Amino acid sequence: MWIEPEEVLLVGALWVSERANPFFILQRRRGHGRGGGLSGLLVGTLDVVLDSSARVAPYRILLQTADSQVYWNIACGSSRKEITEHWDWLESNLLQTISIFDNDEDVITFVKGKISGIIAEEKRLKQGEEQEEDSGKFREAELKMRRLFGMPEEEKLVNYYSCSYWKGRVPRQGWVYLSINHLCFYSFLLGKEVTLVIPWMEVTQLEKNATLVFPESIRVSTRHTEHYFSMFLNINDTFKLMEQLANIAMRQLLDNEAFAADRSLPKPCKTLKNVSTLKRDFDARAKNERYRAMFRLTQDERLDGHTDCTLWTPFAKMHIVGQLFISNNYICFSSREEDLCQLIIPLREVSIVEKADSSSVLPCPVSISTKNKMTFLFANLKDREFLVQRISDFLQRTPDSSWFDTSPPSLIGSSVPSDSTHKGRHYHSGLPTASQSLLQLFHQNSPEDLGPKAMKEKMKEEAWNIHFSEFGRGVCMYRTSRTRELVLNGIPECLRGELWLLFSGAQNELATHPGYYGDLVEQAMGMCSLATDEIERDLHRSMPEHRAFQNETGIAALRRVLTAYAHRNPGIGYCQAMNIVTSVLLLYCTEEQAFWLLVALCERMLPDYYNTRVVGALVDQGVFEDLTRSSLPQLYEHMQELGVISTISLSWFLTLFLSVMPFDSAVLLVDCFFYEGIKVIFQVALTVLLDNMDALLSSSDEGEAMTVLGRYLDNVVNKQTVAPPIPHLHAVLTSGDEPPPEIDIFDLIKSSYEKFGSLSSDVIEQMRFKQRLKVIQSLEDTAKRSVVRAMMTESAFSIEELEELYCLFKSKHMTSCYWGSSSSAAERHDPSLPYLEQYRIDPVQFSQLFSALAPWVCGGHTTTLSSRLFRLLDQNQDQLVNFKEFITGLSGMYHGDMTEKLKLLYKLHLPPALSPQEAESALEATHFFTEDEPEESSFLSDLDTFQQQEVAPGEEVKDKGGDVEEKKEVKDYRYYLRMWAKEKEPKKETIKDLPRMNQEQFIEFCKTLYNMFSEDPSEQELYHAIATVASLLLRIGEVGKKFGNGGKMQETTSQTLPISAEQEEEPDEGTSGEALLCQALADAQLEPAVLQTSDEENKDDTESSYSVVSSGSLLCEDIAHDTVLIGAEQRQGSTLDVDWSITFEQVLASLLTEPVLVKYFERKMDIQAKMATCKAQRVVERQVSSPSEQELMHHST
Repeated sequence: MWIEPEEVLLVGALWVSERANPFFILQRRRGHGRGGGLSGLLVGTLDVVLDSSARVAPYRILLQTADSQVYWNIACGSSRKEITEHWDWLESNLLQTISIFDNDEDVITFVKGKISGIIAEEKRLKQGEEQEEDSGKFREAELKMRRLFGMPEEEKLVNYYSCSYWKGRVPRQGWVYLSINHLCFYSFLLGKEVTLVIPWMEVTQLEKNATLVFPESIRVSTRHTEHYFSMFLNINDTFKLMEQLANIAMRQLLDNEAFAADRSLPKPCKTLKNVSTLKRDFDARAKNERYRAMFRLTQDERLDGHTDCTLWTPFAKMHIVGQLFISNNYICFSSREEDLCQLIIPLREVSIVEKADSSSVLPCPVSISTKNKMTFLFANLKDREFLVQRISDFLQRTPDSSWFDTSPPSLIGSSVPSDSTHKGRHYHSGLPTASQSLLQLFHQNSPEDLGPKAMKEKMKEEAWNIHFSEFGRGVCMYRTSRTRELVLNGIPECLRGELWLLFSGAQNELATHPGYYGDLVEQAMGMCSLATDEIERDLHRSMPEHRAFQNETGIAALRRVLTAYAHRNPGIGYCQAMNIVTSVLLLYCTEEQAFWLLVALCERMLPDYYNTRVVGALVDQGVFEDLTRSSLPQLYEHMQELGVISTISLSWFLTLFLSVMPFDSAVLLVDCFFYEGIKVIFQVALTVLLDNMDALLSSSDEGEAMTVLGRYLDNVVNKQTVAPPIPHLHAVLTSGDEPPPEIDIFDLIKSSYEKFGSLSSDVIEQMRFKQRLKVIQSLEDTAKRSVVRAMMTESAFSIEELEELYCLFKSKHMTSCYWGSSSSAAERHDPSLPYLEQYRIDPVQFSQLFSALAPWVCGGHTTTLSSRLFRLLDQNQDQLVNFKEFITGLSGMYHGDMTEKLKLLYKLHLPPALSPQEAESALEATHFFTEDEPEESSFLSDLDTFQQQEVAPGEEVKDKGGDVEEKKEVKDYRYYLRMWAKEKEPKKETIKDLPRMNQEQFIEFCKTLYNMFSEDPSEQELYHAIATVASLLLRIGEVGKKFGNGGKMQETTSQTLPISAEQEEEPDEGTSGEALLCQALADAQLEPAVLQTSDEENKDDTESSYSVVSSGSLLCEDIAHDTVLIGAEQRQGSTLDVDWSITFEQVLASLLTEPVLVKYFERKMDIQAKMATCKAQRVVERQVSSPSEQELMHHST
């Protein structure tokens, strides 16, 4: 056992060294074992007499350094086997590592820290086994994680492990914390602190490997760097948990259902178990997934437990050793030897469960009888009483069997009710395809074939009938190696639909969901969507060569099945290739059966194949490339150069070879696929490449290689088919006059099993995980590049800056998804949207990004300014801003000239930015806030606008009657293209288009300016300048009111002096406005206003902390000194001048008179420093008073 390192002085007195290396010595105590001579006898006698053997183990390992006389005892053992295991671990994990240290003290410190970490983890694991609940160890670790890495309460720790993190060539001993969304590492060694936080969403590769430099380590790769973790006590468990967490993160990038799954995880209890609740939940989740995949069960099936047992097999007259699995709806058995026997018993089929009499031959047996008179005998059960009780509990919860239709699949829906029952319904039992497959419908009148092929088909049917009589028929059939042989020889056409349902697991859903398909058809058929449009477009492209789809019966059935599935699963909807697969299913199954087979394909057997980005097919394409590289390395290199693998594999996998191979041959592959799963498709694909290796290696380009493969697949034939030949629409690629050689599909399948049959499902799943990380991160990179390209013309930021901003924006969005208090953030995460719309942030997240990145630092007023900018950018008023809108606002602040920056600032103090309910001129100003047309603008709705724009300046606009006549005219397509182009053209806004600013808005404008300069080096100069400009603008507004009666008045800088002089002659009119400004600013600096006219004003005044500006610094000599404080009542009264207003031109002209203001707004600002600061900060916003720290202190005391 490992022990806390302790100094040893007498190294050789009572011990014999048996092994040694430069750092460690393995010693045996004298007197233990053979030999030892007189000294050994003496030590042995002393041990016995002094009873020291209870305290001194016979073996130990010492740590030594070359320059030190002090040794450290780090391990002891009672047997040679135990101490040898410790010695081997040290040599394989620590020896190479510590050999690179230059200082002996560092070696000792590192080894002592490592041993202490191992002991701490062993104690933790041992406590978890010995006692069920732990008072606070795990809770303390969770609080420590939150304190060290600034995690909020929503971030849940799953588990933590002692390990070493390789920083350069030196390993750092510490603890790795695996939470739901992050991998965190912390180490404090030799005065150096190492903190690492990696979001799972940024992981691109996760591998467990062992190299000379890194002994048995886990490599975690991101886009920019690689991290190595090693010296785990149990590296396999750690790696499995990492895989699960990374998988969840990838699911979250794919769809928002993963966020719901995250929220469904159990919350930590007050008294946590030593192994966290989440860790146990993840273990259970992994077992459930394996159980469901093994027996093809539905996603809601939960494994209750499993136990070793034996199953009596009447067909073999022997007991087979295996495992019995119990879940909420099924009892399953799988033999220990692969493919020997597998059994699935739905509880809905069980009639009797009883304990049989025990004997020496059959210890502890349990008999299970089903409604179709089959009896299964399980024996050698460890806890029979408990097992029978659990099955009884589940049976009581199982719905009454009368709810289910237990008739054979071929008879489902055969009863025909009266016409009134299904009148007006799109799907009813009276339809031909409700009770028969399309092949039955279109072959029922054909004459009986008595040729050799037909006889071969009859023999296959007879072989299956014999199998059914011996092994059972239906869901409870024994599935053995004999079953596989029959499948590989081809399933007879009359049994194909039944066996597809059985092997895929679709039969279970069909039996437990009666009427579901019919109701779904009725809900879906009247709806129009993008999916239904695509379905209509592809209906007549689905096997047009087959006569079953050359009439409305087949087309209508295909339409109903595809539309019903699109309605059931809008996340997938409809994807090309689904029509081809579904049309084949309809040939051999009824509509309802075909629907449930499609469900099994899309949701279980081919996961993520048919979503909007065909992620599953891309993942399997990557797996296929890896398999080709390992099995056919020479061919792989050549194929990669030609770029062929990625081209061919998608069509092969998406349609299960149905689109690239003659139908009669490809359908045999579908037989094997439903029984074996995806491994058959990989096997056959590899065999096709192997058979054409020479021709492919001699190919000089992609076209030639594609021709070779296309020609080969076109001539894969099924010589045993009895169906009439179906015209093959693929191009027959031949060279010269010689017909290409034919390849028998049975030979191809047999060859694939002989050469690549060792490929297992577990290996494929492991490879899929590795490829899923690559594919999804590659899709995310594609999305980022597309967004950056789209925004290059919209902003002045560089490509690198846009990429960094996109990452920050996306990180903020995703953080809100998994840490948001409600599910609204996760619900709005929709990867199916266009790239620019996928990530959107709400006002709170926008405020956080604005505070971190905006160049205008306004102190406490920043929040107010960000909320106004958010309202300005949120053109569709859905309380969300996408990346394009965010960059538009940020670009104006950083890269606009002085006029553009001032224009943005001016807009922020007018409706809708100021507040939709506030300003009186909101209706007048609405036409101006359309600088960037929203993407949702309708082409047809703006038709009249474009017609008006096309009228030349000299033409007269026609009256209404003329407009009606013109609309009736048929327009050329170029006319609509011109209108579409005009719609997309951004409307150029001039400064004359901006509305006027009233007095209250102007006061808010001045408040913002005063806060903007609070941290500037030229702070005082800017304050004096803005005071002068504010006073000037007040006077301009007064003069405008007097001479223009509120109308628009053009002012220039040359008029400022006469205006100033005129204002001095009439102090009464100007005093009230200037006093209002100065006093309002003074109020903002000293205390909030007593009452406010609206919520927005209240927010502005209470949330802002303005810099103190003395009234003398305003340089307003004309302001009366006896002005009283202005409250809300006075603002609503005569003090607030409703006729007072100024224009943007006047604001611009006045600011141009102050060089210091001109310099401030024309100054170039760099966003790189802001982004670096934002990136360096933890993504997590730590609360000011973190409860975690207080709790941790409480725990530690």
